[in-house]
Amino acid sequence: MEPVQINQLTPKDFKSDQEVRWCPGCGDHAVLAAVQKALSELGIPREKIAFISGIGCSSRFPYYMNTYGFHSIHGRASAIASGVKIANPDLSVWQITGDGDALAIGGNHFIHVVRRNVDINIILFNNEIYGLTKGQYSPTSEKGTVTKTSPYGTVEEPFSVGELVVGAKGRFFARTLDSNVALSTQIYIEAARHKGTSVVEVLQNCVIFNDGIHENVAGKEVRDDRTIVLRHGEPMVFGKDGDKGLILDGLKLKVVKLGENGYNKGNILVHDAAEPNPGIHYMLANMRYPEYPVALGVIRSVPGPTYDEDVHNQIRDIRKTSKVKCVDDLLNSGSVWTVD
Repeated sequence: MEPVQINQLTPKDFKSDQEVRWCPGCGDHAVLAAVQKALSELGIPREKIAFISGIGCSSRFPYYMNTYGFHSIHGRASAIASGVKIANPDLSVWQITGDGDALAIGGNHFIHVVRRNVDINIILFNNEIYGLTKGQYSPTSEKGTVTKTSPYGTVEEPFSVGELVVGAKGRFFARTLDSNVALSTQIYIEAARHKGTSVVEVLQNCVIFNDGIHENVAGKEVRDDRTIVLRHGEPMVFGKDGDKGLILDGLKLKVVKLGENGYNKGNILVHDAAEPNPGIHYMLANMRYPEYPVALGVIRSVPGPTYDEDVHNQIRDIRKTSKVKCVDDLLNSGSVWTVD
């Protein structure tokens, strides 16, 4: 029998027939485009892909993908995505969520899917606000942010997504800008190829309720000097002229100027995303402007056993010696009795 020739999928093949109903200028449009481009390059058949979302503007995502999808309930996407993957291990499962959906009502599910290392890909849209419900502060809103639910400024300390992922024993964490489609596409490809839970934080702009929230680092005029794109095996160099770098000064990271005080690319820190010890990844994920550049790219990517694979291996091993071969065997095992 002749092998069937499968045509290469294009980004257009992943677009559904649904009208995209995000606000004009919303960063979600760019995320959608990058994901569709990444999937076309990965070459995974559409019937082998499932998008699971919770509640929020970002959670409309499954409607716009020509794949399987499930628009679930607030904060429960991690649990549902876990079930989908465990029941269907051959699927490429993507969870789409926001900073409110994942880190507030969904916080418990989020940290445990990361801890278990279920083989799913989580894209977390972080605009530091509740957009769908019209402008309340979220778990990532900076302390002092004035919103509809904090008219005098929030007094809460915000979550750091990267810190939370590393603290929950996460093995893959990356960060990107919604506007940088090329970088985002490459990150989504790497996330999909990682075996285990991958979390990608997208610094995303809400043009209605929090417009320009990331502009101090994401703006075209400043981002080269205020962000650093980390690449495994390469020196941590950044700046419009490539003249700045990171070193380890005692137990802290330090920004230095190349060409001054003997600093050059040879003595700048080299990024090792696969380092099992999360210490340096924790520091990189928590860098904040103006003291440091904000880290983009794949910050942590460490291989390890996955929950779903371990579950299936356990079932296979138990079946070899178990007397229970079917549901009838189970129902008639142990202490049983007949009710007349």
